[in-house]
Amino acid sequence: MTAGQSARARVRAALTREILQAARDELAEVGPSALSLRSVARRLGMVPSALYRYFPSRDALLTALILEAYEGVGAAAQAAVEEAAGSPLERWRALCRAVRSWGHLHPQQWALIYGSPVPGYAAPEATVRAALRITDAVTGILRDAPGARPPEVVAPPAPFPDAVVEPIRQALLPGRDTATVTAAVLAWTSLVGMVSLELFGHYKGGSTDFEALFGYAMDLAGRAAGLS
Repeated sequence: MTAGQSARARVRAALTREILQAARDELAEVGPSALSLRSVARRLGMVPSALYRYFPSRDALLTALILEAYEGVGAAAQAAVEEAAGSPLERWRALCRAVRSWGHLHPQQWALIYGSPVPGYAAPEATVRAALRITDAVTGILRDAPGARPPEVVAPPAPFPDAVVEPIRQALLPGRDTATVTAAVLAWTSLVGMVSLELFGHYKGGSTDFEALFGYAMDLAGRAAGLS
């Protein structure tokens, strides 16, 4: 890369960051369904045609925001796991706290990836891969655990067919029994669900201390998945 090319690359990278920041600001005001290149360009004082050199469509810009959000929450989760010492349960607790904190710091980005689908938007494969970063952090903890013990929480009503969770087992927890895989799904769903309901205001007035409730619920979910 020549000096001129390097300078152009730096300018392009800087302007891309400005566009994404303006898009995040716009997202916070109007939501993902109303996001448009024209509105982002207006916020930046640019003509819309200039933005098309960076993002050829609204969906391309939306994809960049989704990738950024998944990378952000995934990085927060992974860093918490790496910094935590002790048992798998303690690492799970650290991950849950980090994910909830990230959601509070970035509520619009959380809503973008865990809220309602954007009408007319088809997520490309790249967003699926990015979404797995936080999943990898969770399953990394579970792989170190001895296995699920669901009867400690509730006894299953009947034998559960292995085939139901086989795709998840093969992709994330190969070799683990069906109870462990199912409990892992429960733990992950509990984490995303509780943070989402809190951020979207559905727990308002429902608890005198949501942080304590969240911690207790995550402990239950983690222990059911065999974390101890």
